[in-house]
Amino acid sequence: MQDRLTRLVVVGLLVLLAILAVQPYLDRFLFSATEPRPIEPRGKIADVERATIEIFQRVAPSVVHVSGRAEENVLSSGLDTAQVQTGTGFLWDDAGHIVTNSHVVQGASTLAVRLASGEVLPARVIGAAPNVDLAVLSISSSRRLPRPVALGRSSDLKVGQSAFAIGNPFGLDQSLTTGVISALKRRLPTSGGREIADVIQTDAAINPGNSGGPLLDSAGRVIGVNTAIFSLTGANVGIGFAVPVDVVNRVVPQLIRNGRVPMAGIGIIAADEGTATRLGVQGVVVVRTLPKSPAELAGLQGIDPRTRALGDIIVAANGRPVHRLADLIEEIEKAGIGNIVDLNVMRGDSNASMRAKIVDVATLP
Repeated sequence: MQDRLTRLVVVGLLVLLAILAVQPYLDRFLFSATEPRPIEPRGKIADVERATIEIFQRVAPSVVHVSGRAEENVLSSGLDTAQVQTGTGFLWDDAGHIVTNSHVVQGASTLAVRLASGEVLPARVIGAAPNVDLAVLSISSSRRLPRPVALGRSSDLKVGQSAFAIGNPFGLDQSLTTGVISALKRRLPTSGGREIADVIQTDAAINPGNSGGPLLDSAGRVIGVNTAIFSLTGANVGIGFAVPVDVVNRVVPQLIRNGRVPMAGIGIIAADEGTATRLGVQGVVVVRTLPKSPAELAGLQGIDPRTRALGDIIVAANGRPVHRLADLIEEIEKAGIGNIVDLNVMRGDSNASMRAKIVDVATLP
């Protein structure tokens, strides 16, 4: 009796194992979708999605892909090589002016712009301002160009507002990323040796190729020009920066009109902040003054080239403390070219007051 029960149990287990082994094949035979499946109705697009779609559809036609070639002669091989540099830009006006970053076009011998329609047009730089990383290109087309992108303001932005970036990351045309304004009033060093004040920080993904593209608010207005990312790898890590549109709206018309933007200054070469910190100095360390500059005429002294002894340290300008070069530049630009800046200077253990005229330092010899 017990042997029979054991046999029945073993047979039952074998049948169960057989069913389990055959089950996948039965499922494939009985339930495989060998015909197109019916489509499930989606329903309405969410309001927030619709708003994002409308922003892209309205602005993307006015965003362009900028590419340039910097020719280099390789004497050792006897070959000519060309380095390709790419970025983004957007239409500024109906005359075909394109706004982008100056670092996108810097050093390029030839430039071209590809419109959203696919049309490729030659472009030329009509003005650049490296101190704020902005440049203006000019294109002409037999066709009617898209509408210029609407402008907003950057002075009234709030942390937490939605932000949208359109550009060409890694050469991929017409890409949209979304995020928020992460911080305001950042300072960003530029290749011109100055800092851009009130820079916008965003977590909207910005990657190589996005440079020069518009950063938009939820109304689809430009609030900044994407210019840089903070990254140890070169790819987006959620910290991107944009030149505020209030600066853009001040600089671009001057570039269109004159091809350049006057650079207010007094003619000093200052030590970097790292040097001042190592020396335990609070202020701007004057390394040297430019010949015949207002700084030289005012009597400012730089570092002694023989003994390497410190010269003057500017600690205040127009009554406001100066902790770093950006503070001094801010006061100089606030006063404006042609006016006077009052300086408080530390020279050794003594204080001195000086006055220097503000000039366009690009015109100094």
